[in-house]
Amino acid sequence: MIEVHVTAENPWPNRVMLRDFSATLFLMLACAVALAAQPLQAWIDAAPAGSVLRLPPGTYSGPASIAKPMVVDGGGRVTVDGGGHGTVLTIRGERVVLRGLTLTNSGGSHDSLDGGLMIEGRDHVVENNVIENVLFGISLHRANDNLIRNNRIRSRPVDSADRGDGIRIWYSTGNRIEGNDIAVIRDLTVSNAPRNRFIGNTVRDSRRALNLLFSHRTVIAGNVFDHNSTGVVALNSDGLIIRDNRILHAMDASGAGVALKETAAALVQGNEIIHCAHGIMADSPSNPLSRIVLVDNVIAHNVTGIYIYGVKGGHLAIGNTFRSNLWPVTIIGDGDPLNDFWFANHWDDYQGFDRDGDGFGDTPHELYAWADRLWMEFPAAKFFRNSPVLELLDFLERLAPFSTPSLILQDRNPRMAPSVPATKAVIP
Repeated sequence: MIEVHVTAENPWPNRVMLRDFSATLFLMLACAVALAAQPLQAWIDAAPAGSVLRLPPGTYSGPASIAKPMVVDGGGRVTVDGGGHGTVLTIRGERVVLRGLTLTNSGGSHDSLDGGLMIEGRDHVVENNVIENVLFGISLHRANDNLIRNNRIRSRPVDSADRGDGIRIWYSTGNRIEGNDIAVIRDLTVSNAPRNRFIGNTVRDSRRALNLLFSHRTVIAGNVFDHNSTGVVALNSDGLIIRDNRILHAMDASGAGVALKETAAALVQGNEIIHCAHGIMADSPSNPLSRIVLVDNVIAHNVTGIYIYGVKGGHLAIGNTFRSNLWPVTIIGDGDPLNDFWFANHWDDYQGFDRDGDGFGDTPHELYAWADRLWMEFPAAKFFRNSPVLELLDFLERLAPFSTPSLILQDRNPRMAPSVPATKAVIP
């Protein structure tokens, strides 16, 4: 056996010494057995704790489990087939590294969370794997401080409601989900799991790109969410950072780029939210001191740019660019909409001037509810928006008001030119 000091392939410098078992030795032990027929569990059981298991190319049978610190490296040429039963591979304990494997053919039970990979314990690294033709992709249950990066995850080509989650995180914290290519799944779900980070992932052709439930202080940065029914949905998840993401084509009838409900103290900054039914949907935090802050976002080509329901707590909207939305802002509900604070946003329908050349309009940008009040208060009336009758009614209201219109918002310093999204900062 060869003593191997920690290198770049070992994610725990100075923590463990790993023994590298030659593939030739294992082949000598199993020369009479075809690789395609070999159970992966036998190879795992034969490897001591702290070892590096470099599997010879081929197909191995699962399900299998790992419960000791070790590295399993398939070199991109190893497939583990679950045989249509349960979860293909389960890792427990601490400090397991899994790389270069294809996990496929899990069971089909939603109740038992059958999938490609189940993770429990802490300090695991799962990288550069392919997980496909499974129900759930990766599930983390009471799993903390793990790194999930650069994996390709696919569920099954069935209706989205019948798929499993691409990644499911439950009662787990401190995990970093980074650089994964995820598509054709149900959702990416985070439940009762605070302080996780989603960095630089792509989620497409699914239902909800990211669904947060009671998961406070989550960081969502630098991701691309494309052609999903909804982008980011957060329920009772305070202290979110949603930054520098591209959220595109969330055109489900009730879909949104970002939807925040009963969520306070959230920062939504530097995102591009384009071609969605609603760009940003948010209710008002119960605590007026815990506002939702919208800064430097590009909100373009949506049916509704920002949809706010309930205006008790208010929101801060600063430096955003509104461009080519059918309706830039809709505000409904009890309370005073002027509790919201709008400053230095760019509005493509602003009709004022900048005589002093400071880059800001000389007069405030104001949005009133004219005939628009009909569809704001009665959502079903949206069907008739832009119809000749409502266009005429809106024109007459503005020309000779027969009622006092309601002021929806006022931006005292509208920006004349579109805001440039914030330069991508170092992601925490």
